[in-house]
This record gives sequence, structure tokens and C-alpha cells, in this order.
Amino acid sequence: MKNPEKRRRCNTLLLSLAAAALCSACATVAPPSPMAEAASLPEFALAQAQLEGLAGGRLYRLDPAASRVHIHVFRAGRAAGLGHNHVLAAPQVRGLLWWPLDAESQAPALRGAGAARFELLLRLDELQLDPPELRAALGPGWASPLSPEAVAATRRNMLGEAGLQAERFPELRIQGLQLIGEAPKLVARWALSLHGRTRQYEVPLQVEMNAQSVRLSGAWVLRQSDFGLTPFSVAGGLLAVQDELLVEFALQGL
Repeated sequence: MKNPEKRRRCNTLLLSLAAAALCSACATVAPPSPMAEAASLPEFALAQAQLEGLAGGRLYRLDPAASRVHIHVFRAGRAAGLGHNHVLAAPQVRGLLWWPLDAESQAPALRGAGAARFELLLRLDELQLDPPELRAALGPGWASPLSPEAVAATRRNMLGEAGLQAERFPELRIQGLQLIGEAPKLVARWALSLHGRTRQYEVPLQVEMNAQSVRLSGAWVLRQSDFGLTPFSVAGGLLAVQDELLVEFALQGL
């Protein structure tokens, strides 16, 4: 196409069609039906019973009101400027940490990481997409306003058959394998189960602990493709989301 004006109109039309396709893909996915109780919830209850039965340690239970897990989704593609970054929040994370006590002081043993055990569980249908206060706090990359209708449609798309397939795979579960190091600096080795697959991670942790409470914070990169998921894209990748998701957490146990 030699005419610059025709080329510009063609590119504009292509971008408009890609943006329309992106909106259509979000809006045409039917809302998922109410999810059945997850099969792994009884497993989590069993893990809690097992940890409660251990002697010589303190069992901390996660306080959802004082804990946060944020998942950041990044726009990609040649026309990324037409898309949006997203942030998801998990308001009802379930978690357990069993930590050995010092035999003399009965306080948490600072060198007890190797014997500690932990479990974490969140339901995908409880995820909140793009809370306005979170978008505002994240700065210019998340500054573009999103209507409630757009947020609801995007959430349906993320959880639907084209995304996480949350009706069939309703949970993300972390099973602790090992804690390495010495508080306050630890490395957690865990098995993460999502979308019917399990992968192992090693994640640096910052730990603050006393007899009454424990606080753990950190972050890791989760790649959708590691769990058999295809990152969303339209128009041959003109608009897309990146494979890598950034997961940040600060967990309070009592």
C-alpha cells in the first residue's frame, strides 16, 4: 500500500477491529454457574487436623482480614496501549502454619524453619478484579478507568472456558514442602496446584514472628503456560496479555 493516508486508515481500522474483538471476547462468555464445593477443601481440613495433632509447636491460622494476595496481569501485543493491565485480589485466603516451639521458652524457635509446615488455599471464584482503590494505588500503568460492566465481563472471561476454567478447577492450592533458612529470612519450597497441574516453586520470604502472631510477605512469578493455560490474545497477538503474572502477598497468622 503506497498511499500513506490509506495505510494510516487501514492501521486504524485494524486496531479498532482488534479492540472490538477484545471487548466481544470478554462480553460474550456466559457467567459461570455456581461452583460445587471444591474437592480439595476436605483435604485442607484434613491438613488442619493433622497439624493440630502435632505436639511441640504453635499452629497459626491465617487472618483473611489482615492478609492480602494480589495478582498482577500485564497487557502485551503490538497494540498494548489499547489494552489494560489488571490486578486481582483474593479476599478469603485460607492458610495454616505450624511452627516448632523452643523447649525451654515455649516461644517460636527462630531456627525451627526446617521442621515447620504450611498450607494455603484460595478459591478462584472469590477473586476480585480491578478494585478501584488498588488500581489507583498502582500508578499510571493501572490509571485507565474501567466501567463496572467491563470489569464484570473481563472477570467472566478470565474464569471461563477460555481462561482459568474455574468451574472445573476452582482453587489454587499451595502445599508446603520445606522452609529453608532462619527467620526473618527464609526460602519457601512449595507445590502449587492450579488448573489440574502442580509445579514446584522456591520463593523468598520475609518473616516476623512472636508467640501471638506471624507475618509472611514475598512475591513470585507465575507463568500461565506452566499450567497449560494460553495467555489471552486477539487479532494474531495484536492485543494480548503476558504469560507472566506477578503474585505479591502479605499474610497475617494468629
